[in-house]
Amino acid sequence: MQHKPLDGIRILEIGGYIALPFGTSMLCALGAEVVKVERPGSGEDFRRHQNDRSPYFRQYNTGKRSLAVDLKSADGVAVVKALVPRFDVVLENLRPGKVAAMGLGPDDCRALRPDVIYGSVTGFGTSGPLANRPAYDTIGHAFGGLYSLFSDGDHPQLAGGLSADLVTGLSTATGVLAALVGRLKTGQPQRMETSIMEAVSVLITDGVTQAFELGHDPSRTSRHPQAQNFCVPTSTGEYLAVHLSSSQKFWTSLCRAMDRMDLTEDSRFAEYRAREANYFELVPIVEAEFAAKPKKHWEQVLTDHDVPFAPVLSMNGYLDHEQVKHLDLVERQDDGLALLRPPWTFDGERPDRPGRAPKVGADTRAVAGEVLTAKEIEELITAGVLYADES
Repeated sequence: MQHKPLDGIRILEIGGYIALPFGTSMLCALGAEVVKVERPGSGEDFRRHQNDRSPYFRQYNTGKRSLAVDLKSADGVAVVKALVPRFDVVLENLRPGKVAAMGLGPDDCRALRPDVIYGSVTGFGTSGPLANRPAYDTIGHAFGGLYSLFSDGDHPQLAGGLSADLVTGLSTATGVLAALVGRLKTGQPQRMETSIMEAVSVLITDGVTQAFELGHDPSRTSRHPQAQNFCVPTSTGEYLAVHLSSSQKFWTSLCRAMDRMDLTEDSRFAEYRAREANYFELVPIVEAEFAAKPKKHWEQVLTDHDVPFAPVLSMNGYLDHEQVKHLDLVERQDDGLALLRPPWTFDGERPDRPGRAPKVGADTRAVAGEVLTAKEIEELITAGVLYADES
């Protein structure tokens, strides 16, 4: 049996959508037991009426257990309160104050288990002028300035990925891991808080640095002269991305690969600072060279000359790439859904994502049975406070 770093750690998740569930899915893959608290019947909104078959729900919740309980009911809250002492970590991502109003806030949970680690994931933080605003991935992109960095500032374009939610999930997992280590060293628990707004700051570190350095807002093209990167089409229509950074070695290697050593003697491009200043003159020269030959040629010569490059892949191209398969990054479930495996290995072994995504209430009887008798559970199921689906 595979040993995992968080084996024996129990986490109670109160929330839904992506940011928190993605973070707990990483912790689950590391070995933690994650019990997801959900509404009876329909479960969390991200199931989208497909129960455990929703691809999105499965991506962020595979391997978890589902406890379906009505938190609008005093009896339902009482069940969760009784369970809190059995968990190392309680995490929630409801509006600020909402969980506390139920009697499941940090002080309430600390009274039930003094060493419990409590974490809150919000849109804009738990205090301040925007604290009560709802926020999702798009809001994080907009507020964090990502649209200004990745699209035309005069005509911002919506992003095609979920980077704000996902980096918030990673920030959540990182915070929990730090709090667990801290408790192990000192015996003292900590309250962990993060938000989409705060987590997005990780993604704009370079942009903020540019703003300080340039004295004005950076745009989509501001970084390219500094990074010396190019995204160029080949004669066969496929695109390649090249990133030279400030290393003179890689500039020389690119010139060799293009058979354009004359560029290394051109005063506009010979040194890094000159290439930075004349970047937009250099781009069409590089584009013209790449457009003259097919992708296969460039992949070979760039590899031979140790130039940092990559093909610009679609999602299916990524899933089918030989390196992705070699690293065992994708798990194909029996219906073909691709689940991404955790991005680490331990002693050369990648943690698996155990089991499947649970049906709503799949584990209600088992989890509630830790604090209630079978008779009490059945009475609460009859009353609609608990919901169980063990089919």
